[in-house]
Amino acid sequence: MKVAILGNNLSSLVLAKILVNKNIYVDLLSDLNEANYPKSRTIGITHKNFEFFSNNVLSIEKISWKIKNIKIYSDNLPNQKILEFKKKDSDIFYIIRNDQIYKLLNVKLINNKFFKKILIKRNNYKIFENYSLILNCDNNHAITKKFFSKKIEKKYDSLAHTAIINHKKITNDEAIQIFTRTGPIAFLPISNTKTSIVYSASSNRLIDLDNLINKYNPKYSILQILDKKSFTLKSSNLRNYFYKNILCFGDLIHKIHPLAGQGFNMTIRDISDLSKIIDYKIELGLELDTSIFYEFEQKTKHKNFIFSQGIDFIYNFFNQERQFKGKLISKSLKNLGHNKHFNRIVSKFADEGIIL
Repeated sequence: MKVAILGNNLSSLVLAKILVNKNIYVDLLSDLNEANYPKSRTIGITHKNFEFFSNNVLSIEKISWKIKNIKIYSDNLPNQKILEFKKKDSDIFYIIRNDQIYKLLNVKLINNKFFKKILIKRNNYKIFENYSLILNCDNNHAITKKFFSKKIEKKYDSLAHTAIINHKKITNDEAIQIFTRTGPIAFLPISNTKTSIVYSASSNRLIDLDNLINKYNPKYSILQILDKKSFTLKSSNLRNYFYKNILCFGDLIHKIHPLAGQGFNMTIRDISDLSKIIDYKIELGLELDTSIFYEFEQKTKHKNFIFSQGIDFIYNFFNQERQFKGKLISKSLKNLGHNKHFNRIVSKFADEGIIL
């Protein structure tokens, strides 16, 4: 059995690793020999997803930074914590640089006998005749634009700005998000001397990121601000996950606002569901065919849509307060934050997604 994976990015490498772990041959098809991830781009992985990844893909403990708790603040209630999430007996989040996890996956795959990279052009259709199953993670390939253009899309008319701050050494194990009057800014630790910054500006105008970081700096003695990058923000949900023998995956099927750090977590949950479907077929001695794609879409599409709408609701929730310059929403959330049942529900939603 040989499967083709289209694209060379984090999603495609994780898919490849979980398939070769099942002794399935994988050809990775891309016009890129290697992806280029800025050092300032990071991903957050929830506790449950971290356990799945470590047990079923590969160990990432050495390149991850453990987060003990997450604190939420708002400009409308200065110096007052609105919400806090933490667990007594475990870490709740893990921050990893995109380039580090990509390089680790690449190293683990490159010498695996079940894995091979093949360079192709983006308009190459003929090569797909060699595969019965194709997993598509390439947003720029001609096959994506031809068969997977129908989606529910929202443009936020805003930019995300990322950076790394070098600072004096501290115990750096809590993530902080502040809903400012110009958009949410997150301080995400990646070591005791480095912290990743993600700021989602409420407009497409250029900003003074250094000034903004210093203004909202919660506790760091900053030495340098490095690796500043910007990218446009939008959310989308693909209407149909597969066409014939091609299944889309990763950001192609769902893209969400980065404020909650849940984008890659959705992909890991999808990989977990796909892996279970494949394992069930193998256990029964059934052929791995396009029925896998149908079952995957039936199992995940509604959950992914509800979850992505939930993230969009959170963005709109705080955006309304920002626009009207009120305090009611922040005060209400602060009161809810004292409710253990509310905290448990929100924590479960973030850690496990939609349970249906």
